[in-house]
Amino acid sequence: MVQRAEVGVREEEEADRARGKWSSRAALVALISVLIAVAATSRSPAIIVSLLTNRSCHCAQELQKYTGVVEDCCCEYETVNSLNGEVLHPLLQKLVRTPFFRYFKVKLWCDCPFWPDDGMCRLRDCSVCECPENEFPEPFRNSLEHNLPSDNLQCQEGKPQAIVDRTLDSITFRGWIEADNPWTSDDETDNSEMTYVNLLLNPERYTGYTGPSARRIWDAIYSENCPKYTSGEVCQEKKVLYKLISGLHSSISIHIAADYLLDEAANTWGENLEVMYDRVVQYPDRVGNLYFTFLFILRAVTKAANYLEVAKYDTGNHAEDASTLLLMKQLLNNPKLQAACPLPFDEAKLWKGESGPQLKQTIQRQFKNISALMDCVGCEKCRLWGKLQVLGLGTALKILFSVDSQNQPETSVQLQRNEVIALVNLLNRLSESVQFVHERGLLSEKLGKVQHSVPAANDITKWRGLWKLIQGGGFARFS
Repeated sequence: MVQRAEVGVREEEEADRARGKWSSRAALVALISVLIAVAATSRSPAIIVSLLTNRSCHCAQELQKYTGVVEDCCCEYETVNSLNGEVLHPLLQKLVRTPFFRYFKVKLWCDCPFWPDDGMCRLRDCSVCECPENEFPEPFRNSLEHNLPSDNLQCQEGKPQAIVDRTLDSITFRGWIEADNPWTSDDETDNSEMTYVNLLLNPERYTGYTGPSARRIWDAIYSENCPKYTSGEVCQEKKVLYKLISGLHSSISIHIAADYLLDEAANTWGENLEVMYDRVVQYPDRVGNLYFTFLFILRAVTKAANYLEVAKYDTGNHAEDASTLLLMKQLLNNPKLQAACPLPFDEAKLWKGESGPQLKQTIQRQFKNISALMDCVGCEKCRLWGKLQVLGLGTALKILFSVDSQNQPETSVQLQRNEVIALVNLLNRLSESVQFVHERGLLSEKLGKVQHSVPAANDITKWRGLWKLIQGGGFARFS
């Protein structure tokens, strides 16, 4: 009897152990199933990383590697982040939404001067929807007698975010000169085939414009017009153009990642931090060049302060125009900006010596070629933002590097309306990119490294630790 009882006890213990093993295995299978489901639906491993490390994925702190003075500039990364968050970004967001700065004049359809245009967009989002004239509100058709229209319009395809204002209004923008920019290829004085685009209704975002056509544009820009300077280059002039284009490229990539088409079937848009890591964050020089370009454009705006704070931001809407001028003065005369970063970039250090003027002519010719390449972009919305931002860069170069007949810095540079609109919108684009990197860069880096990592010993150790948790009844912590 005793022996039978002992056998029964042993059998019952073995059965309990077996049930425990199957229970643990079932829990592990359930956990893995949850993780796979999360990965499949979230488009991001952030939640998985949070579960495995028991850390929050809401990381607003800045990337610690970006400290000290921004290369070839006069401000520190920490100062830029602080000023941008507290002063520049809020003001610029308001400024670009005013009637004056939301409309940009552009020639969208030009033949590519370098090769036949074969670029095709995969998505409708890459096009700029142009409503037929019979759908324009009366103020559009009679632009010489009315103010700018409101935004409550409907396009023929039911996509109000793609509405285009095609009017050329000589009264809406008064008091500005008509002069061509020597740094860009488009003739800004030629209004033929020009269209006005409402920038707020045509945002810079993911368009599906990829493949050989898109790569050819950037290849032509970098290989032919602004090749990367050699390691150890000390001539700042030879680095300027490359760093400006690289910073602009980084900003464009960040805007694509910040407003990405996550699910085409469901038309779901959101952040894609892995794309941000792949294209920008994993390359410290690209982040550094973004900050450089931001400070360069900021310097151009502050240098033109005497001009910009008395300009006529006239759209016929007196209340809106007064608000625009007030915002501009707040931007230009902000005491925090003047105290913390009075000289974002020192252009006086450039073009010294006998080769200075010749080197500047070379860079001007290269930038003009880059400007012409915008006509080869096979995506209409990409071409719109490419032309605007290249004109903004060209305007900054014109402000900082113009000289008089005696080869002395020009003190009375004249700007036309479209140049100022492009300059301010470019500064806002760069400000948004700097803000996004500051807020999301660290998380992007963590997710990118997880996404690119190959299962290794530490990964196996992590899963073994997870298994021990399950065996020890710790699964409830993940539920």
